[in-house]
Amino acid sequence: MNKFSKIYIAGHRGLVGSAIVDNLSDKGYANLVMRTSTDLDLRDPVAVKDFFDKEKLDYVFLAAAKVGGIVANNTYRADFIYENLMIQNNVIHQSYVSGVKKLLFLGSTCIYPKECPQPMKEEYLLTGPLEYTNEPYAIAKIAGIKMCESYNLQYGTNFISVMPTNLYGPNDNFDLEKSHVLPALLRKVHLGKALEEGNWYIIKADLNSRPIEGVNGDATQEEQLKVLHKYGIILSDQAVQVEIWGSGKPMREFLWSKDMADACTFIMKTVDFQQIAEVSTPDSQEIRNTHINIGTGIDISIADLAQLIKSMVGFKGSFFFRDEKPDGTMKKLTDVSKLKKLGWEYNMQLKEGIREMYGWYIK
Repeated sequence: MNKFSKIYIAGHRGLVGSAIVDNLSDKGYANLVMRTSTDLDLRDPVAVKDFFDKEKLDYVFLAAAKVGGIVANNTYRADFIYENLMIQNNVIHQSYVSGVKKLLFLGSTCIYPKECPQPMKEEYLLTGPLEYTNEPYAIAKIAGIKMCESYNLQYGTNFISVMPTNLYGPNDNFDLEKSHVLPALLRKVHLGKALEEGNWYIIKADLNSRPIEGVNGDATQEEQLKVLHKYGIILSDQAVQVEIWGSGKPMREFLWSKDMADACTFIMKTVDFQQIAEVSTPDSQEIRNTHINIGTGIDISIADLAQLIKSMVGFKGSFFFRDEKPDGTMKKLTDVSKLKKLGWEYNMQLKEGIREMYGWYIK
């Protein structure tokens, strides 16, 4: 991949894709191809074929996906499996048909079994049942891994799959119904602090930027309090509580999105499928588990994460854990030894990353 290569970033406006665009731009790659979902529906096989036929792409970063937290995954199960399968099937197949030199497919560590040994090694894929709430999304991502492997083995393509751990950073999704735990907690605590200080200017500004169920800053204070209460930001006797689903005990690993993007660029530039196949299955005729985990190898409990965010934001209220709600998998820590062996390690520490993300959010 050189500075003049024609590079398509699918999903360039999301958390993952925008970080990859920034990383490539910073490194001097200027021939970047991007399309919004309005311009190009990746679920449409005809539209995707026409796009690839026209653009004659050299490299593809497949970061487009339908994503969400535990509530969204469990509620919109059909949408998650259908849309993700359609997106990746169309892009991967047309990358083969049009002769793309290399493709990087991004998945998630939710592909591993619910009771997976820790830390999770690539070889643990398909060794046990998945966690129920995100099973449809995980199955779609597993299909993407196997599709890349299969095209490589049958057609000699150079398609690589990477499985990032939980990501956070600029352009994250802060929708309180559909977001992942870290951005959801950050927004709840931010609004909780504003509520305990009676700062309706901040609350109105936040709701104008990101309305909740159609409630924006123009709504009455009563309407705003009602929707905040529904999503676990609760004012009672001048004290504020922030509700957190689950027990707070699950352990989660978090990776700064810009570190993830740097890993993706590194892999695209320096790593080929054959090299990964040799590292993954050196003594076997069966080539499998050629995906690469991207993470830190360090985790934190949800309860401790909440306290870290509370301290960072300056919230003085309390947390209320709804332990009757699902926790999801209790521990999800990636083994990143394969990636280290290939030559890459993360840089951003969690505390500093949250500080930077909060600064971005309040701006």
